[in-house]
Amino acid sequence: MSISVTFWGTRGSIPAPGPATARYGGNTPCVAVRDAEGHLAVLDAGTGIRPLGLALDAGGTNGARVDVVLSHTHWDHIQGLPFFRPLHQAGREVRIHGAAQGGVPLEQILDRQMDPVVFPVPLKALAARVSVHEIRAAEFELPGFTVRAHRLRHPGTTLGFRLTPVGGGPSVAYVTDNELGPGGTYDVPATWHRSLEEFLGGVDVLIHDAMYAPGQIGARAGWGHSSVDEAVALAGACAARRLVLFHHEPANDDDAVDALLAGARQAAAHRTGLDVSAAREGTTLALE
Repeated sequence: MSISVTFWGTRGSIPAPGPATARYGGNTPCVAVRDAEGHLAVLDAGTGIRPLGLALDAGGTNGARVDVVLSHTHWDHIQGLPFFRPLHQAGREVRIHGAAQGGVPLEQILDRQMDPVVFPVPLKALAARVSVHEIRAAEFELPGFTVRAHRLRHPGTTLGFRLTPVGGGPSVAYVTDNELGPGGTYDVPATWHRSLEEFLGGVDVLIHDAMYAPGQIGARAGWGHSSVDEAVALAGACAARRLVLFHHEPANDDDAVDALLAGARQAAAHRTGLDVSAAREGTTLALE
């Protein structure tokens, strides 16, 4: 069974719009995965979810269910959610999935984001049928997809996801905000890296945090992110078919991302069969 992966937001930390970032995009993380039957899973709700919502509206899919799966609730991954058009459409069903943070329930976190002090429409006043579901298991089902979750090395409870069509077929892994190097202190076991490789084993497309150049990563140890070379090494270790560099540094313009991509491809040159690209807003990958 085929699936498609569309990038609506590729930038990390804060939006970086403008002519210098026009090719790779300035919106913060949002990736849409759709199966052959039209089931839609939305990964993260950064500012990229706003144009996704407008596209869904223009496509005449009002009334369809949408599942939004959050890797974590740092601002750049949820800041577009209040502006997601389906939330404001009667007849829509929007289910939001994610983890609690520091003992605070996910629904309470999203309520706070849309408190009248900072946003005019509270979560419970939205027109759509909205429900919030906390991820408590390593595997769960969405319409059209089996989803597996894995804890990442990033401040807070941050999850990576692997989506596979229910009927079988190509899989895509979304692993953003993840520190592959030794820096930082995180609540993960000593065997974490090996279990991550097993979790990702043979994945068709690996979308991975590649925020920094190799020379930058030492000064940013403990920030919860990875270098392009670390992402390439992981993709090789888990025998991924394709690596997509993601969560671009907001200070990097398109030329800087080009340079990181060139370096990543050079690092991957000896890894037979590994294709490396950088996530670009508006592009779609078709997986067969």
